[in-house]
Amino acid sequence: MKNLFFILLLFMLYAFTTSNGNSGNPIITQWRGDNRDGKYNEKNLMKSWPVNGPELSWSADSIGNGYGSPAVCDDGIYVQGEIDSIAYLFAFNLKGKLLWKSVYGREWMESYTGSRSTPTVVDDLIYCCSGMGDISCFYKANGQKKWSHHLITDYNGVNTRFGFAESLLTDGNILYATPGGTDTNLIALNRFTGELIWTAKGKGQQSAFCSPMLIRLAARTLIVTFSFSEFLGFDAKDGRLLWSQAQDTNCDIHANTAVYENGCIYYAAGCGNGMVKLRLTEDGSKITEVWRSRELINYFSGFISTGNKIFAADAKKKQWVSLDAGSGKLLDSLNFNKGISIYADSMLYLYNEKGSIGLVNPYANGMKLISSFKISQGSREHFTHPVIKNGFLYVRHGNALLAYDVRKKL
Repeated sequence: MKNLFFILLLFMLYAFTTSNGNSGNPIITQWRGDNRDGKYNEKNLMKSWPVNGPELSWSADSIGNGYGSPAVCDDGIYVQGEIDSIAYLFAFNLKGKLLWKSVYGREWMESYTGSRSTPTVVDDLIYCCSGMGDISCFYKANGQKKWSHHLITDYNGVNTRFGFAESLLTDGNILYATPGGTDTNLIALNRFTGELIWTAKGKGQQSAFCSPMLIRLAARTLIVTFSFSEFLGFDAKDGRLLWSQAQDTNCDIHANTAVYENGCIYYAAGCGNGMVKLRLTEDGSKITEVWRSRELINYFSGFISTGNKIFAADAKKKQWVSLDAGSGKLLDSLNFNKGISIYADSMLYLYNEKGSIGLVNPYANGMKLISSFKISQGSREHFTHPVIKNGFLYVRHGNALLAYDVRKKL
């Protein structure tokens, strides 16, 4: 009997630690790929497309208004949308069949109405944020809500002129969000219960549409993000502000997630300092500027760092450019309007604001468009970052979600 009791006790302890994320590494699906850097770990994709583009495998036109990307997992697809001012989280299977939809609050109904964020999926839980500040946790299996809070009413947050737009960040048992309040610029919650762990004042500014990113060092883990006019580095353990860099203009549109590579941080601020490279000390406590460039003005469409080059669309010149990552000098340009950049299987995917998607080899001599096609379904602006998963290119255009087969044909 004692042995049976001991076995049952061990089983219960195992079940508890597993359900609270303490056993093994959680499987996370989030904004702009595994590291939030726009790079998708895919292989065996086509290096050029047919004249009419890759095959459209399926499409769904019932996801409501919005600009948030889908979170594509191995067992389903999750995307946020607005219908009649209500914020919905939709779940589809990999064939495009709707499995469930759940309400999680009110959505942004002023300029550019609709959802702004990408759901963050961690194992069997989904985290989402509405443009009005509703943050919620759902069970992935059935869409049942586990807990919810409000960034304004619960944490003294201040909304932005285009609505909250961050895709929530998780690390272990913690969920991070940026209410943008005077004393609550950044908060940490227990992601299983929603209980507040700590608050951080930062610079006491409202948030700036930016989805934070993590930098893991031997000494500490950092959270890096923007507020209204500052680029900030926090200690993830307690929210202590380690360093900041002011932007040269007092502007709130800093929507690009930073990228960390080889001891350096890169960020793109459309109406701030432009494209910037910072060197981070080994313990993460200080930054030193390496270079900044006004050759790349990018507000919210992301950038790619690969092959010692930076690739992104310049919003003012309305063309894609490449910069030398070592010096910041302009290397080349491509006339393809402006838009979003992602990367997979050694290729750049460019989604411009006219609705065309182009394919470019970033390692070739000069930027040249290999193939392109036009998105034919959906509504409103072409502002959503595409996703690549298991050989499919997923594009959200307003109320439509489209899945293109970009696998290399044998």
